[in-house]
Amino acid sequence: MSTPDTPSAPSFAVATLSDAQYHEAVQAALARIERTIDGWLEGDVIDIDAARTGGMLTLSLPDRSQLIVNAQPPLQELWLAARRGGFHFKMDAGGAWRDTRTAQEFFELLSACASEQGRVTLRF
Repeated sequence: MSTPDTPSAPSFAVATLSDAQYHEAVQAALARIERTIDGWLEGDVIDIDAARTGGMLTLSLPDRSQLIVNAQPPLQELWLAARRGGFHFKMDAGGAWRDTRTAQEFFELLSACASEQGRVTLRF
């Protein structure tokens, strides 16, 4: 049984990854975000500044709010910080990053948070 302060076990099959596989998956996720933002900048969709430092990607939106995506190698997680809160993701057996509390897919939640903060519909 979990309490509000104790996270429950994910409701999906967590992938077993080597450290190399984890790092490759994180780099692929961060690169996908950067490619998408580059496309938005070229298409004049929204002006988002992306700054990457190692395993951390900071997205600065026009209203000066931020979304931060951060790798957590010791836990083999990907974290998202947004106005709506903080989220932890683990890779599922099918190769998707899933929220450890709700099992929501990472890019789906990232799109929702970016759309809210950017005040325009955005899909990663």
